[in-house]
Amino acid sequence: MKASCTAMLFTSAILQRRVAISAFQLATGPAASRISRPIASTSNILLAAKTEGGGGGGGRSSAAVVDKDLLSKTGDGKKQKKVALDTNPPKGTRDFYPPDMRLRTWLFEQWRDVAAMYGFSEYDAPVLEAESLYTRKAGEEVTQQLYNFVDKGDRSVALRPEMTPSLARMVMAKKGGLNLPLKWFSIPQCWRYERMTRGRRREHYQWNMDVWGVSGIEAEAELLSAMVTFFKKVGLTSEDVGIKVNSRGVIGEVLTELGVPEEKFAATCVLVDKLEKVPLDAIQDELTELGLERATIENLTTVLTNKSLESISAVLPPDSQAVKELSQLFKLCEAYGIDDWIMFDASVVRGLAYYTGVVFEAFDRTGVLRAIAGGGRYDKLLETFGGDPTPAAGFGFGDAVIVELLKERNILPSFEGSGFDTVVFAMSEDLYGVAIEIASKLRAEGQTVDLILEKKKTKWVFKHASRNEARYCVIIGSNEYENGEVSVKDLSVGEQKAVKIDALGDWVKEVSVSES
Repeated sequence: MKASCTAMLFTSAILQRRVAISAFQLATGPAASRISRPIASTSNILLAAKTEGGGGGGGRSSAAVVDKDLLSKTGDGKKQKKVALDTNPPKGTRDFYPPDMRLRTWLFEQWRDVAAMYGFSEYDAPVLEAESLYTRKAGEEVTQQLYNFVDKGDRSVALRPEMTPSLARMVMAKKGGLNLPLKWFSIPQCWRYERMTRGRRREHYQWNMDVWGVSGIEAEAELLSAMVTFFKKVGLTSEDVGIKVNSRGVIGEVLTELGVPEEKFAATCVLVDKLEKVPLDAIQDELTELGLERATIENLTTVLTNKSLESISAVLPPDSQAVKELSQLFKLCEAYGIDDWIMFDASVVRGLAYYTGVVFEAFDRTGVLRAIAGGGRYDKLLETFGGDPTPAAGFGFGDAVIVELLKERNILPSFEGSGFDTVVFAMSEDLYGVAIEIASKLRAEGQTVDLILEKKKTKWVFKHASRNEARYCVIIGSNEYENGEVSVKDLSVGEQKAVKIDALGDWVKEVSVSES
């Protein structure tokens, strides 16, 4: 202990001597005149390093500066070989450069506008959830597609692959304290490690609309109407997009007639869904495992080719509840004025292990793209988490496929330009302060303004304004300023005029009226 204290005192003395020598050299050397603050002591430097690195507050700091284990992490002190940075985002994900962000913002605004139009309230939840929220049903496809890991607290967590389980958790957390019915929407980012195709990535944003607490078919009709309203809003018609509708009840009644026990309904539907991609022979082993006869599946697929409610009614019991429910839905769709978008299709069996009633799927009528959106009724979801039975219906609408569809139809707006209202620049450095005042004035009047922050030629400024699709350019020159004016150029027509600085507020109101 005594030797240790002696060593510490010796080390401290050495450090203090080095700091003193450094301070003397700086004070007497050529750089002395540039030093205006005292030299920090070694203890202060160490304290500052500890303080800046902890607590998570304040501004940015570099981990390389404050990491006391840095040397142990960088090897044995030998020169490290530089590895080139991979500038690509992780496979299946995207970067959002400004034009991409403008597109995303525009799309989200369309979704939010429609949701507000239909009286839905927005909610959100953490992108990171307990893994158990998604693995309660072993064998589901989503279980194999999770981005999951064990965190530093030894908890099994996962990036959300879908939003509805989070919604269920949130509803249960309120222990009956929410007033039903609730109409909520969200635009979450979802993650699934799956095979990528056009319009399918490993991360995507998804517009979710859900109605909880309404047991009638009215909920589905309202949701379908909202979906169609969005399609119309972005320029699509019923010739571009259709919405196939089926019911879990129809499939259930058909399978009962064919002698398939209820506990095999979900697995049978999965096999039928596979027949869109592979021949019947390819799933023979799975049929055998389920104890199903080949003839049963052949009969089922024949029934599922029905495209009209009348034809499916002929093979179902006369008092079919599923047919009655679907008939009512089609009448409601007619009342909404969306019946030309909606069609019955018994082949829609996707997700029937999850849904309990009506199911629907929006699709590209040309057949080029995969499903655009899908949804239905899922009355038993809350029960799977131990909650009370609660009627619920909703849909999910991904961002990737709809953008591809709008590109296909050549109706996606351009987002290359930033779309500023006005670019402001001073023709000389001594007028830059005036440019700041004018930019501030225009911003206070509600305009979006790009202030040129450095000395540039007029030609560059006009090119910059054009590239960013600005509407106006305010030029501050010496002669105009002496007259209390600025030059304003309307970039859409190329006309330029003088405007009094005191009258810029009136000018903003004038152009706002003309543009509206």
